[in-house]
Amino acid sequence: MAIDLVTRREWGARQPRGAYGRLSSTRGVKVHYTGGQVSPDIVGDHARCVALVRSIQNHHMDGNGWIDVGYSLLVCPHRKVFEGRGPNHLPAANGSGLNSGHYAVLGLVGSTGFTQPTDDILHGILDAVEYLRDKGGAGDEIKGHRDGYSTDCPGGPLYAWVKRGAPRPGGGTNPPEPHPSFPGRVLKYPPVMVGEDVRTWQRQMRTRGWDIDVDGLYGEASRDACRAFQREKGLSATGAVNRATWQATWEEPVT
Repeated sequence: MAIDLVTRREWGARQPRGAYGRLSSTRGVKVHYTGGQVSPDIVGDHARCVALVRSIQNHHMDGNGWIDVGYSLLVCPHRKVFEGRGPNHLPAANGSGLNSGHYAVLGLVGSTGFTQPTDDILHGILDAVEYLRDKGGAGDEIKGHRDGYSTDCPGGPLYAWVKRGAPRPGGGTNPPEPHPSFPGRVLKYPPVMVGEDVRTWQRQMRTRGWDIDVDGLYGEASRDACRAFQREKGLSATGAVNRATWQATWEEPVT
């Protein structure tokens, strides 16, 4: 299952002010939008997406008095999925009495300015749905916020897509992307190595289904995951990400 997950640590989330309610399953997911003005500039500047997610959390905590951002996951125009409350946690955005029935996934589109969801936002929302099904027991339903609650959310364009059955753009296939080049240094431990190349490799391993933190720190856990991957693919099990292991992480089929 492919997902480009931006963790709370990565987007600089505030700590929640209390404990989340627990969920083991839901009927599905409800789709939301921000409402109000969203600048079209976010399409060309991912830093604006990060700033908008932070502002949404601030509004929910300081304006609404909630313990945290109300959404389970938030999706930006770069097909990145921001971790909100995450799977197995009760959201707050669906409306009183409705939060236990569905997770809440926000697409970063508004009612003015940037209003038309891009293909990458639609892909990202579906990536989020699949993630919540896999990690949080979400059921098959994909609904709009307005289904069962009096609101315009998730706006006309997103809701029309939901009513069409929330199809994958392009006939349900993910667009092919070239994988990043080998960074030129072997990732190994000890000592702990730090860098964006580490984070890139960890994120791809997580996309492939490995239980690994995407923290940019190549330590004992990353080394052990690397060794297991190398054994699976018939590579020399050194626990170090050399050129062959880097390429295999993207090019070898998922088993």
